[in-house]
Amino acid sequence: MAENVYKVVELVVTSEESWEKAAAAAVTRAAASLRDLRIAEVKELDMQLDNGQVVTYRAKVAVSFKYEDG
Repeated sequence: MAENVYKVVELVVTSEESWEKAAAAAVTRAAASLRDLRIAEVKELDMQLDNGQVVTYRAKVAVSFKYEDG
């Protein structure tokens, strides 16, 4: 049986609504250009503030997919 190799890319995505929407947008965007997505891991969450109010939610998401030689 052959070993499987996976590549991981990290995406940073923002949403004005929630961390969940930001994370989901990261997966949607990755799926548009990568095949065989396997795992998405939320690595970090933060917010951009303006005058003490939340302006945007930001999620750093690591997405893995099966690596295929050229």
